[in-house]
Amino acid sequence: MKNSRLVSTASTAPYVERLTVPLRWWVQGTMFVATLWLAMSVSMPAALAWGLTAAILALLALGFISYGGARIVVGDGALRAGRAQIEASFLGTAEALDPDAARRLAGQDADARAYLVLRPYLKRAVRVAIEDPADPAPYWLIATRHPDRLAAAITALTRR
Repeated sequence: MKNSRLVSTASTAPYVERLTVPLRWWVQGTMFVATLWLAMSVSMPAALAWGLTAAILALLALGFISYGGARIVVGDGALRAGRAQIEASFLGTAEALDPDAARRLAGQDADARAYLVLRPYLKRAVRVAIEDPADPAPYWLIATRHPDRLAAAITALTRR
């Protein structure tokens, strides 16, 4: 649970999770940049190699932070997942999915109209039915590290 942050406060949000990239991505990315530095350091002046390496490392960090910046927030009468937000009155049932069910619902059993917040490093998810007739999305599929907690928070939100 190093990569997620859960906050339990009744006044603001009963559930908050940030979908940060795992540590292994940072390690692999850093090793990749080090490999690039090694190749550049033998083929160009040192100052240029170091400058390009710093720029590539900064772009890598920016990409990982941006990609891992997606948040899931349940509270204040709404569900927010990634860039989207929906009021609690339009939410149906929330179902915690195991890795196999999440993979099927994101793949062969998927509805192309569904709103997806998926990350390849998160295998579990929550399916939230949408009961807004004006919304084309039949459900939201949200990847999470804590599907039972997220489903419970959404269920509690819809019962208020």
